[in-house]
Parts: sequence; C-alpha cells; structure tokens
Amino acid sequence: MIIEATNIMEGAASLSLGAIAGLWLWRWRGLREKARIQASEKDILLAARGEAEALIREARQTASDEAARRLKQTAIECDTRKQAISEMEHRLTERDTLINRQLEGLVRQEKNLQEKQQDIQDKARALESSHAELARQNQLRRDQLLRLARLSETEARETILKEIEQETLKDAADLARHILETARATAENEARRIISTAIQRYAGEHAFENSTAAITLPNEEIKGRIIGREGRNIRAFEAVTGVTVLIDDTPNAVVLSSFDPVRRQIAHESMHRLILDGRIHPTRIEEIVARVSQEMDEAIVQAGEEAVFKVGLPPLPLEIVKLLGRLKYRRSYSQNILDHSVEVAHLSGLMAAELGLDMAVAKRAGLLHDIGKAINHEIEGSHAIIGADIIKRHGESSIVVNCVAAHHGEVPPTSSFAFIISAADAISASRPGARSENISTYIKRLEQLEKIGDSFPGVDRCFAVQAGHELRVMVQPDNVNDEQAFALARNIAHKIEEELQYPGQIRITVVRETRCVEYAK
Repeated sequence: MIIEATNIMEGAASLSLGAIAGLWLWRWRGLREKARIQASEKDILLAARGEAEALIREARQTASDEAARRLKQTAIECDTRKQAISEMEHRLTERDTLINRQLEGLVRQEKNLQEKQQDIQDKARALESSHAELARQNQLRRDQLLRLARLSETEARETILKEIEQETLKDAADLARHILETARATAENEARRIISTAIQRYAGEHAFENSTAAITLPNEEIKGRIIGREGRNIRAFEAVTGVTVLIDDTPNAVVLSSFDPVRRQIAHESMHRLILDGRIHPTRIEEIVARVSQEMDEAIVQAGEEAVFKVGLPPLPLEIVKLLGRLKYRRSYSQNILDHSVEVAHLSGLMAAELGLDMAVAKRAGLLHDIGKAINHEIEGSHAIIGADIIKRHGESSIVVNCVAAHHGEVPPTSSFAFIISAADAISASRPGARSENISTYIKRLEQLEKIGDSFPGVDRCFAVQAGHELRVMVQPDNVNDEQAFALARNIAHKIEEELQYPGQIRITVVRETRCVEYAK
C-alpha cells in the first residue's frame, strides 16, 4: 500500500512537472511568435513608408513636369495671342486709315456734288430766264404778225391756237420722255438690284445637252440583222416605236427620226439594247420596246417628282408630274426645258422674296410656266395658253394660271407674279451658255431684225450687232427730229416683240447724226 501510494505521488509529481513544462513551452512559443509578428510588422511598415516616399517623389516629379509643360504651353498661347492681337491692331489701323481715306473721298464727292448742284441751279435759273425772254419775244412776234397780216380776231385766235397746240404737243412729248426716262432709270435700278441678287443666290449649270438620234453600229453586218428578211425587222420596229429608221444614209450608223422626243428616246434605247443582245426579230423587238416603254414611264414620273422636290414644293397631281417629266426630253435652243423650268422656279422664288411676295406661289408658277411644251404638236395653240388650260383643269389657282398664260405677253398680267415669271424666264434663257442656235437660224434672225428696222420711214440703214442682241438704226436727220427718234425706237421695239422670236432681249439704238459742212475758198 505504501509503495503504491508512493508511486502515485511520484506519478502526480511527474505530471505536474510536465504540465508546467508544457505551459512554459507554450508561452515561449507565443512570445517568439509575437516577436516574429512585431518584426514582420516593422518590415511591412518600413516597406510601406518606402513605397509611400517613392510615390510622393514620383507624384512630385509628375507635378513638376506637368507644371513645366503647362507653363510652356501657357507661354506659347500667350505668344500666339500677343501675335494675334498685334495683327488685329495692325488690321484695325489699316482699316482706320482706309475709312479715313474713304471719308475724305466722300467729303470731296459731297463738295463736288454741292458745287454741281449749285451749277445746275444757276443753269436752271438762266434757262428759266431764257424761257421767259423767249415767251416775251414770241408774244411780240405774235403782236407784230397781227399788225402786219391784218388778220381778224377769229383768224388770229385760230393761228395762235394752232401754235399753242404745237407747243403743247412738244411740251407733252418732252414731259412724256422725261417721265419715261425717270421711271426707266428708277425701275432699272430696282430691277437690276433684284435680278442681280437672285442670280447671285442661284448658281445654275451652264452646260447643256445635245440630243441625238444616231446610233453607232459595231460593223456593217449588224445592219442586215436590223433590216431583217425582206425588211420585216425594220418595219416591225417602226410600227412599234412610231419612228422612222434611216439605215443607208450614214455608214456604220442608224438614224432615228421622230418629232416626238419621248418616242425617239424609247426607240434609241430599244435599238441600243437590240444591238447589244444580237437577237433581232419582230417578237424580240416588241418585248424590248414594251420593257423600255415601261421603264420610260417610270423615268418620266421620277424626273417630274425630282423636279418638284428640287424646287421644294408639295406633291403635285400625277398628271402634272408626268408632264413635267416629259419636259426632260424636250429642248429649246439646245436648253433642256425641265432644267430651265427648275431654274426659273428658283429665280422666281428669290425675286419674290426680295419683293416681299409669297415664294411658294412664285416657285409653283415658275416650275409650271412651260408645261404646255410637253403636249405634242397635234394640239394647236401657244404652249403658254395650252399650259394654262391644263393646270386650270387640275385645280391650280388663278394667279398661277395667269402667270403661265401671260409669261410671253399673250394674256395681260393680273399680278406681280406674272412679271416675275417673265423676268426669270428671260434671265434663264439669255444667260451665257444656256441656249444656242445653228448658223442658218442665227443668220435668218439677224436678217429679219434688220428688215424690221428698215421698214420704218426715215430710216437710212440698220445694223444687227452684239450677236443679234442690239439693233443700231441710222436715221435721216432731215426727216427725223429728236422727238421722233425716241418714238421710232419704241415703235421698232414693239414691232420686234410682235413679229420676231428670239432668246433674251434686244436693245434698239437710234442714231441721229447732223453734219455741218462748209468750205473755205
């Protein structure tokens, strides 16, 4: 028992020592781990401080570089602005100098005008004095005439009334000429301003197309295919298209003849496709012509819609659009009529805007003014009257109808729009490059122009100059006085407007020359 108790006590003592040793070892390990952690924390802190210092140095360097760059950029901008300010000051100095010179010129001009005005007033007073003296002398002459002729009071009154009538007619002619010259000068200045503004704001093309009805053949062999056996192919082509085919006039070419430009265009395109295809027989001809005709109808509608869109108008009735599209294939003096109509619409709108009128109405009338030319020759009458009737049936306003009917002077104009359309039509037709004519037509027009001038009494000779845009009329000074010369110019202008067709306008210049010849012996 004692031995067992002793063993138990020894075992307990050994267990206590093991526990103490284990506890001490655990604490030692904890302290060692704590020291290791503290050392790691110091290393991390030192590394973080190093990285922070590196970042700070890098940020300072970046900030320094950015500051230097911005400082340099600011210096460059300051130099640029200084240079710009210097240039602006230089320009302002030059402008001030120019303004001062112009102001001095205006002052001189005003002084000259005042001197001229004073001179004119002095001359006017002298002229009034001369008129008064002339009237007094005329009265004295009448009194002397009565005494010398011993006329009765009635006869003297009749004689005096005749003289007064002649003087009154002369004064009326002078007054009428003065009013016409004043009105013409004022109207021409205003019209010139409006027209020049419209032309400057509208830039139209100066080129024009030349229509042709000739098709070049690759060789002479293809002519036989076009003719066909006993001419059946060419007869079928002419029957379907309605054009005349001239096959023997020109080598390596086929000429298509027709008064209808749309038919001629269909025939031209159909013949071109048949030549490329090579299969030419009546059935194939009918197929190709039918297909091209359908495409042509679509192209006509598309051309009309494009014209309406270019002018900026709302959609028009389909029949009107088709007629506008047909104008694409018609020409006047080589000018495409559809392009001409679009140009007239734009010019009319610009001039209407200058006058404070409705631009839409002016554009609509300008686009439709030549629509009568889309009708074939089977309908008789002027294209202006025909076009007015067509658009009237489709519900156009009376203003637009009158503009179309009156743009060639066949119907009296009822609004300012009619005058605008006539002016825009003349501008588009007479601008350089718009129209051309062959030499025979040109020579014939010049001959007719000179013939009209020679038809008036008192005319010595006439010369058509400036490519037919001016007629110079030499009159006999003994038979035509100054007042009659003005009246002769107006009468010639009216007769030219009535009898002659011409693009643009024609200037009539009447020259009255008086030569005083004397010989010293």
